[in-house]
Amino acid sequence: MPTAPFPAPRGAAASSGPTVAIDIGGTKIAGALVHPDGTMTATTRRPTPRGVDADGVMAAVAEVVAELSESPLWSAAVRCGIGSAGPVDASRGTVSPVNIGAWREFPVQERVVAELAAHGADLPTVLAGDGVAMTAAEHWLGAARGHANALCMVVSTGVGGGLILNNQLHPGPTGNAGHIGHISVAFDGEPCVCGSRGCVESIASGTAIARWALDQGWTPSDTGSGTGSAGSAGAGGGDATAAGVAAAATAGDPIALAAFDRAGRALAAAIAATATLVETDIAVIGGGVAAAGDTLFAPIRHHLAAYATLSFVKDIQVVPAVLGTHAGLIGAAAAATMLLPSSSS
Repeated sequence: MPTAPFPAPRGAAASSGPTVAIDIGGTKIAGALVHPDGTMTATTRRPTPRGVDADGVMAAVAEVVAELSESPLWSAAVRCGIGSAGPVDASRGTVSPVNIGAWREFPVQERVVAELAAHGADLPTVLAGDGVAMTAAEHWLGAARGHANALCMVVSTGVGGGLILNNQLHPGPTGNAGHIGHISVAFDGEPCVCGSRGCVESIASGTAIARWALDQGWTPSDTGSGTGSAGSAGAGGGDATAAGVAAAATAGDPIALAAFDRAGRALAAAIAATATLVETDIAVIGGGVAAAGDTLFAPIRHHLAAYATLSFVKDIQVVPAVLGTHAGLIGAAAAATMLLPSSSS
């Protein structure tokens, strides 16, 4: 969390009060009051309930709102931003998170608005997918700060993203613009869960990286290196996830290196395509897979030179995200501030 003041996101009044921020994911539901200088107070969180119905999950969200309402600054809040795992439909205020099975087309925005009102806060509210929220956060306080046109990406168990165009967050009509994970970069590639073929997500997500490495004969080991039969994957307690593949790549395992090179090439092709389409000048990459550092970023930058060849895209920067675990709450607040510019105290 930033300790020094930063300018409020474009569109916010200098005297604005705090934004109620709610971050909904598969493992936790968090909340905070996010102030115009980027600081957070009254932070709280609950584990995302398992084995319950839709209302059972919503009950945890309601507990977060109730705890936030106990803050002495609650009455000064001027807006609310909800960031959620997707898919989302911001036009309808609904979410169907892949990792929250109880919620399918769940009207989370309407339900949160009702909880806010129940605690005396009748606030304009915005719903954003987690990729769009991360984009808003990185543009406000992170690696995309100062860039008028940016692509921000989350590379994790899936691949999501968002766009900043002309210093404005561009979520699109349903909140899914910038969803780079489902750009096809291999027209004869394997089927993707979305129904298309050769999508970035089917090649570069953490799940895809691990699956491909195992299919090629990589065997996870306790030291994170080694090759062998994929049939013995996991034997001896090895890490069969993308983190295990990254560790093996760092140790020089050729299959692991090839898995990250393949993922980097897919990401490079999609970054170049996006930059060519809308003239972004920076790509910010966060998420668990980005924690691999140069194991991921080096092949992206290498392959980008072959894809981003036109004069107006060849200098695009590719950098890691910097906000980490704070991106969800900061992003929910930043998205609300950018998309509700008339809100002020």
